[in-house]
This record gives sequence, structure tokens and C-alpha cells, in this order.
Amino acid sequence: MQGILYISHGSRVPEARRQAVDCIQAVKHKVGIGLQEICYLELAQPDMEEGIRLLVEKGADKIAVIPVLLLRAGHYYTDIPKEIEAAKNKYPDIEFQYGKPVGVQDRLIDILVERIKETHAPVPPDANILLVGRGSRNPETPMAIQMIQEKLRKRMGGMNVDACYLAACQPSFEKGLEKSIQAGYSLTIVVPYLWFTGILIQSMQKRVRDYQESGQPVVLCQHLGDHPKMVEALAERVYEIIPVRKLKVNGHGE
Repeated sequence: MQGILYISHGSRVPEARRQAVDCIQAVKHKVGIGLQEICYLELAQPDMEEGIRLLVEKGADKIAVIPVLLLRAGHYYTDIPKEIEAAKNKYPDIEFQYGKPVGVQDRLIDILVERIKETHAPVPPDANILLVGRGSRNPETPMAIQMIQEKLRKRMGGMNVDACYLAACQPSFEKGLEKSIQAGYSLTIVVPYLWFTGILIQSMQKRVRDYQESGQPVVLCQHLGDHPKMVEALAERVYEIIPVRKLKVNGHGE
């Protein structure tokens, strides 16, 4: 019997966990099979070991491991595979299938454009968009953010788009925001490329408020969240492993 394990990052912030669960529950509903569980990499329970145990106890003999991650980095290449290998040793009769992160997709650029519009801030031609990625030590991360940066620039009619990071990569969010302010742009639009809220979003909100209170022209967009296109993107990662489900969900199967 097929089971699916969704692995979210985890957070100490209850709202972050709620947002992740809401998004994954919407995916579970679209996929529509009985054995589906949610677990976390860190900072929340159940962890991967417990999530796998729950699926095995419910009768799963195949488990599709779906990372609820935007980009490929350490969690995707190291942490999750390590847990899968441990599970294979513990459950040698279970077949494990490993999905991909959402990655760089045009539909996510659509969401970023929508988030900019949701601020209702007039966007003059000399505004600067500051794209903020989480960052990692994996070289694929800045490459992916650069791709997103260029796609967003084109979607915004050639408007200037800078990129910065919250960890591990340069420039940092602090330096990127300071540079944008000092450059004298009529408006800085901070666009977080983050899925859910959490400590990082809260720190960004505080820094932007500090600038706003000092009279600087800066606005912060909403993160990606449980937008319907995020639900679609994650569901497609499931369909790549269990393609028959896509046919049934779309009404073309039995």
C-alpha cells in the first residue's frame, strides 16, 4: 500500500507550523489517498522517524518521501537521505521513493508578482525590488536565486531587482536593505522567497518597521504561504512519483 510522508522544515513559531500544515493538508486533499502523514526535520514533532513508523504501522509498503522545501540544499542532499537510509535498515521490506523540492518555477514568480501587488504601494519606475532568499552553503542556492531574480526582473518590466540572503550567502539581508536605502531609490520593495512565516520573517518585519519609523520608503511583501499555486507545485512533486494519482485527481482516470 502506498504511503506519503511530507517533510516540512519545522519551527518554534506555532503560526509557522499551522501554515505548513494548512498547505500540506490542501495537497493531501488533492492527492486523495489514505496513507499520508506530515513530519518535521527539526524544532517540531513528529520527526521523520516517527512519521515513517506511523505509515508502516498503518500498512504502507511503499513510502513516497516528499520534501516541503523550496530549493535543493543541505536538508535535501544530506539530512533527509540520512533518515531514509536509517529507515531502510529498520524496515528492509519497505520501498522508499524520494521526491524533489519545488525548485524554480514560473508559477512561483507569479506569486511574487501578486505579493508585490498586494502591498497596494505605488511602484514607480525607479523603485528597487529586494529579493530575499534563505541562503545555504550549497552553491545551487545562489544560482537558483539568481534565476528567480532574473525571471522577476522580466516580469516586472525590467525594474531593478537585487538579491540578498538571510544566512550563509552574501550579501546579507541587512547589507542588501541598507544598500538599497542608501542608493536613494524612491521605494524599496522587500520580497521574501520563503514558504512560511517564522523567526526569519519576524526578524525581517522588525527591521523593515525600524526603517519605516525612520521615514525610509520601504515595504515588505507577504511570503509565499499556502497560495493555491504552492499547493499545485507541491502536489505535482507527488504526482511525479505516483503519476496515476494525477489522472484520477484530474478526472481522467478510473
